[in-house]
Amino acid sequence: QGQLVESGGGLVQAGGSLRLSCAASGRTATDYVVAWFRQPPGKEREFVAIISWNAGATRHADSVKGRFFISRDVAKRTVYLQMNSLKPEDTAVYYCSLASYWALVPSSYDCWGQGTQVTVSS
Repeated sequence: QGQLVESGGGLVQAGGSLRLSCAASGRTATDYVVAWFRQPPGKEREFVAIISWNAGATRHADSVKGRFFISRDVAKRTVYLQMNSLKPEDTAVYYCSLASYWALVPSSYDCWGQGTQVTVSS
C-alpha cells in the first residue's frame, strides 16, 4: 500500500506563489496516477490537477488552468503542484491522492495524504 506525504502549504498574499510537494513511498502499482484535490472551507473536495506517472500526461481544472502546473520527479517519487497568481478563492486544504487509473473524482481514490493548508490573503 502506497503512502503519500504533502508539504509546502502556507499563508501567501494574493498574486503570490507556492509549490506543494507530494512524496510517495511504499508499494505502488507499476503505473498509476497522482491527483491533487482541494477542499475549501465548508465545501466539497474538488479536483485540481492530475498526472500519469509513466507517461506524464496531465490535466488541470478550468479554475486553475494557466496558473497551476502539476509535474513529477520520477527519481524522487515526488509530484509537485506549482501554484502561481494565487487568489483568495484558492484557499483550501490541498490533498494529493493516488489511483491505478485516470479519474477526476475523489471517490475513485483510496490513498490520500494528510493534506496541507493553503491560505491566500487579499
